[in-house]
Amino acid sequence: MDYGFTTAAYVVAAVLFILSLGGLSSQENAKRAIWYGIVGMALAVAATLMGPGSGLWFLSIVLIAGGAVIGWQLANKVQMTQMPELVAAMHSLVGLAAVFIGYNAHLELGNVLAMTADEKHGLEGFAALLAHKSGVEIAILRVELFLGVFIGAVTFTGSIVAYGKLAGKLNSKAEKLPGGHMLNAGAAAISVLTLIWYFNTGGFFPLFLMTLAALFIGYHLIMGIGGADMPVVVSMLNSYSGWAAAAIGFSLGNDLLIVVGALVGSSGAILSYIMCKAMNRSFVSVILGGFGGTTGPAMEVEGEQIAIEADGVASALDEADSIVIIPGYGMAVAQAQQNVAELTRRLRAKGKTVRFAIHPVAGRLPGHMNVLLAEAKVPYDIVMEMDEINDDFPETDVAIVIGSNDIVNPAAQEDPNSPIAGMPVLECWKAKQVFVSKRGQGTGYSGIENPLFFKENTRMFYGDAKASLDQLLTMIQ
Repeated sequence: MDYGFTTAAYVVAAVLFILSLGGLSSQENAKRAIWYGIVGMALAVAATLMGPGSGLWFLSIVLIAGGAVIGWQLANKVQMTQMPELVAAMHSLVGLAAVFIGYNAHLELGNVLAMTADEKHGLEGFAALLAHKSGVEIAILRVELFLGVFIGAVTFTGSIVAYGKLAGKLNSKAEKLPGGHMLNAGAAAISVLTLIWYFNTGGFFPLFLMTLAALFIGYHLIMGIGGADMPVVVSMLNSYSGWAAAAIGFSLGNDLLIVVGALVGSSGAILSYIMCKAMNRSFVSVILGGFGGTTGPAMEVEGEQIAIEADGVASALDEADSIVIIPGYGMAVAQAQQNVAELTRRLRAKGKTVRFAIHPVAGRLPGHMNVLLAEAKVPYDIVMEMDEINDDFPETDVAIVIGSNDIVNPAAQEDPNSPIAGMPVLECWKAKQVFVSKRGQGTGYSGIENPLFFKENTRMFYGDAKASLDQLLTMIQ
């Protein structure tokens, strides 16, 4: 197979990936967009296997088949509540792959440079590409290789820590080793010095030393970020994995890796910025672990949480004309989206106006709530973003909060010492009545107390969200 076929296939695959990303911006087009991505990846893999330098067919097929089986099993077993940690785990694999490829490229480069001119004749694949590089091109390759390994190593350990926090295997609070940010700065300085060292010598030890520093940076950066920031962390690690792939693409001379890596890296960075803006936080501050701690004592919350039973909620809904439902991670944990959809259908059948309010960082993954509601076949046109619906709460008869804490927390506006101070939130407390479906009186994943639960117009509908809604549905026909 010649380079023409591979190049053409890569161009088509790149176009399909762009269409896939573009389609994911709309719920109506998301399913088709996913198929674009699947076809694009299948074409890219096939073109790589049949392109120049191909070989080791049996091993390649075994590895692809093994990966396909594992992926199929995971896709069938993983619940929607586990998607955030699954995405973090996948990012770690991308980072680790970048490190391995970088080291392989380093070893291959060393072998080629040690060859005589006669020995370089007849080389194939990546080795042949290296053999034709000039001194300047080899110097540039070393920088590309170095950056790919660095970003990959940061992504690997950072994603492992993010997985641990999301899966509840590690403490979700922001934690740093003694020395805090100075340790990160020291590791970054070591990385810069080793880059200069590696650029001039091409030796293995500076590359290895940088890898250790990068692994530490990834670990310590994400350990220093609190649970409230996990949606941003997931999208940020997505961006890192993209840039790692792009850097390795430059090293391998693979145009598709460069294009796809740049698409993933830039889209992840833009999404992280948008989410930080939605939280009124500095992007740099969040990624450096500067969020999650308070600047002073938090405001005392006065009053008590008043419970309500299903019949009380049903009576209020029967009298209400305008209802806004605010879903959160608790809905995902209880797998209550189908119950929520059924409640919506019954209320709308009674002529009531029912809408959903979605905060940009609801759940633990960007778009988490949108996916759950789409799965339950909730109409897209009644699912509103925060900016679209926040001004409507004063005219809302009933607001129902299902498993949310930080995104409906008035402390963001009322308490300057709150960890979420200044974060734009859904102002549901302005509705005439607020019902909060919650398992108990805990503070939630981020550990931040919520004054909403103590307000006079708020009633706590305690219990598992699915069981509570099952009970409520028997009273609303």
